[in-house]
Amino acid sequence: MAESYLYKGKSTYQSDILYTWDGKYLYKGKSNYQSDILYTFDGKYIYKGKSAYQSDILYTWDGRYIYKGKSNYQSDIIMTFDGEYVYEGKSTYQSDIVCTYDGQYIYNRHSRYQSDIRYTTSAPLPFPALMMMVF
Repeated sequence: MAESYLYKGKSTYQSDILYTWDGKYLYKGKSNYQSDILYTFDGKYIYKGKSAYQSDILYTWDGRYIYKGKSNYQSDIIMTFDGEYVYEGKSTYQSDIVCTYDGQYIYNRHSRYQSDIRYTTSAPLPFPALMMMVF
């Protein structure tokens, strides 16, 4: 998988790269050095740093919800993603929308105005990668 980047604001300048994603690891800035790995994602779990130890699991992803730690209890849901909107907790209420993602831009809350673009992605990213970068 080719590297993907998250840029600050509506930009694709290298100087505005905040994170690099390679499909498994999230790196700080425009890097692919092991020392710059912030998180690891194996398709289900998000781990702290370059790890696959159960003790380093920060979040669990089930395709719709992000859970705190290694959990699948509803009480541990911290975010919901419906393919377009990110909601706080286990919700799909418009008032609980944290941001909107259209595959290229991440907007503030329930917006698609250019003035509300918080981040730009160089390629569509899986939600867990996005969550690691933005939240």
